[in-house]
Amino acid sequence: MVALMPFSSSTFRMRSGRVPGSFQRRIGLAAGLLLGGLLSSAAVAKDFDFGFENVATQAKRLAQHSYSSPQVDLPDALANLKFEQYIKIQYNAEHDLWRNDKLPFRLSFFHEGMQYNTPVKIHQITAHGVQDIKFNAADFNYGGNHFSADDLKGLQFAGFRVEVPDAKTKQWYQNLVFQGASYLRAIGQGQRFGLSARGLAVDTGAPTGEEFPYFTEFWIARPRNTDSALIIYALLDSPRMTGVYRYTLHPGTTAVIDVKARVYMRANVDKLGLAPLTGMFLFGPNQPPKTPDYRPALHDSEGLSVHAGDGQWFWRPLLDPRMLTISSFETVNPKGFGLMQRSHAFSDYEDLDDRYDLRPSGWVDVKGNWGPGRVELVEIPTPDETNDNIVAYWVPRQQPKPLQPFNYEYSLRFENTEQTLPQTLAHVTQTRYSEGTVKQDNLIRKPDGSEELLVDFAGANLDKLPVNAPVQAVVEPGQQISLVEVKVVRNEAVGGYRLLLRFRRHTPDGVKPRPAKINAYLHLGDTTLSETWSYLLPVP
Repeated sequence: MVALMPFSSSTFRMRSGRVPGSFQRRIGLAAGLLLGGLLSSAAVAKDFDFGFENVATQAKRLAQHSYSSPQVDLPDALANLKFEQYIKIQYNAEHDLWRNDKLPFRLSFFHEGMQYNTPVKIHQITAHGVQDIKFNAADFNYGGNHFSADDLKGLQFAGFRVEVPDAKTKQWYQNLVFQGASYLRAIGQGQRFGLSARGLAVDTGAPTGEEFPYFTEFWIARPRNTDSALIIYALLDSPRMTGVYRYTLHPGTTAVIDVKARVYMRANVDKLGLAPLTGMFLFGPNQPPKTPDYRPALHDSEGLSVHAGDGQWFWRPLLDPRMLTISSFETVNPKGFGLMQRSHAFSDYEDLDDRYDLRPSGWVDVKGNWGPGRVELVEIPTPDETNDNIVAYWVPRQQPKPLQPFNYEYSLRFENTEQTLPQTLAHVTQTRYSEGTVKQDNLIRKPDGSEELLVDFAGANLDKLPVNAPVQAVVEPGQQISLVEVKVVRNEAVGGYRLLLRFRRHTPDGVKPRPAKINAYLHLGDTTLSETWSYLLPVP
């Protein structure tokens, strides 16, 4: 179903597994990551008397009282910093916490300034108790910025970063960053920072506006020199909810973060989004740039992948829409979802500065049964790449009730090895859009007023098929779409199969044009061969 007032919304319901008859981007975050091996959170924290339930007690107590917004009183000298001035303020690496203790993790901290104006309390948990980590201006290099003693009085931190050593080079670099609202970013070894995760998404895309919860306080368990995981506790606060989060970081080629959360609602919300992921999409082969650009694509993520509760896989290429667009994938007990960067060749982007080819996919591995609900994708128009305009999260059908503990767990994976691709199904490698053409008798192609989409599928199951296997496509066009041509051909150049879809749109008189849905997947007889490609054609 599609509605466009004030946004467009498209709902995709899960089909049978057999073939049927038919925001703003946070700025100033830098890069880094690494190490390997998994260690249980119990093993890391067993010597400590402080843990999840201690923070949960604080969250519950907060939820029983009215919200009190954090005091923001930065002096003008810090509040009015330009971006290029703020990023010059760097924590002195010689002062990194645990630097001289031969531990496998180090901590450094972010200065308050610019829009990062909400003070954050940070503590470390040791065998001797909880210790405050105090702000000290002497720990920072100000990079040519000049502030008075009064400007730097009474400050706290704006967040922190976790640093680990590269397994090959032994050089230390940033692995995980918490800065701004409930945002966090992580990368695996050799990656560059791209998309972000959040604690919660609240009323995202709603006409009433989005509420942004904040992590106001952190407790970080001091690791031992043999530990390969780091535990971080976070207290979340917001006008209509509080929460406690335990993040257990496992660095490596893929950064894995195990998340345990408990939320207490102060009041009801229209839409609570769990395990949100946030990124940027400006253009790509499925949506060419509006003006000529030497870069073939520009995005943190190119598609939403959904692993439904019944085992089906869906792939939704992303768009920079003309209007705010919300798409929903309904299921029960989802297995996972993610904003994925499947294209990793430098030639896919040709950007030496921002290296989109090194930006990771973000995948949510759901733990336990989350019940009925939907994976929701929000796409927001953006004029440039400095804005995060893509959000994906899980919305439970049964929303949490005030003051009742709402528990859930999941893992975050930041990967560029595509371990979360379907193992027994072919996956979509690219979607390309063009005007439709027909070949004339003189062999010259001529536009015929139609539109065309090319979808490439690849997978080990396709490679094993005989050359003459009669692979076909099931195509499910939405309203206002009529198919002109459907063709499936073997891709002799790179393997797999290519689906060609040529179609026309029909908008009845007096009806406003709207995005149009179209689904497709490959099959051979009664065997499904691929994930479902689920596309939302933007308004032309």
